[in-house]
Amino acid sequence: MKLIVLSTRRDSRNFSAVSQFQNDVYGEIMDALYLCNKYVSPIAYDMWLKIRERLEWICENWQRPDAGIWEMRNREEHFTYSKVMNWVALDRGIRLAEKRALPANHAKWLEERDRIYEEVMSRGWNQKRRAFTQFYGSEDLDASLLIMPLVFFIAPNDPRMLSTLAAILENPSHGGLVSDSLVYRYPPQTRIDGLPGEEGTFNMCSFWLVEALTRAGERIPEKLDQARLLFERMLGYANHLGLYAEQTGPQGEALGNFPQAFTHLALISAAFNLDRILGIH
Repeated sequence: MKLIVLSTRRDSRNFSAVSQFQNDVYGEIMDALYLCNKYVSPIAYDMWLKIRERLEWICENWQRPDAGIWEMRNREEHFTYSKVMNWVALDRGIRLAEKRALPANHAKWLEERDRIYEEVMSRGWNQKRRAFTQFYGSEDLDASLLIMPLVFFIAPNDPRMLSTLAAILENPSHGGLVSDSLVYRYPPQTRIDGLPGEEGTFNMCSFWLVEALTRAGERIPEKLDQARLLFERMLGYANHLGLYAEQTGPQGEALGNFPQAFTHLALISAAFNLDRILGIH
């Protein structure tokens, strides 16, 4: 049975998050609402009015810097992940409106969605690193950008995404984020989030890597083999009940929130897609 350590570093972050501006959240919400409408129950008109109001707000505010998905304590930046998720919010809003013939400002949402896309491809991409980086002008990688093909922002076998995957798969000592099949959220050598203490690998990101490789593996068989190997290795880091914490420490110990719901959602998604693609092949 693995040791469970409740990290004070992670817990102290939570108390300050309430005052932060995290603009990525609307992408997650709209993706969930779109799937709810598709698979569970149609969105009611009164709910749509609230959604429409929020999408109008996004059109006016996606350009703002924020604290990002990792809740940076020391600054706000134009985080690439946040821009991608604002694209997701508008994209899902457009799809939902078209599917249900709901009244919407289609032209405006489409224009802003495309503006975000072009900006991410020009400012979120670092030509020197040959990868998408954490924020505009940064040279640091960020594992949150593994989500890009998962939310259909970019094709999983797009050369830019494959190059980003290759960069992330490097060991941190060579500028990457992967150590012994486990993924750091961002470079562990530098404390870029304004918090003291050591950083563990982030289990959700490890499963995101599996799924990104899996989706690329639909066209590139060696990527599928790589995804399967990483997935099987990740299974060894669960406890005797098959549960995961937020992070995995250098000795394989569980760190942070336990059990962590986000980790298990990423596990389920990675397992589902890996099984699906392996079935095809």
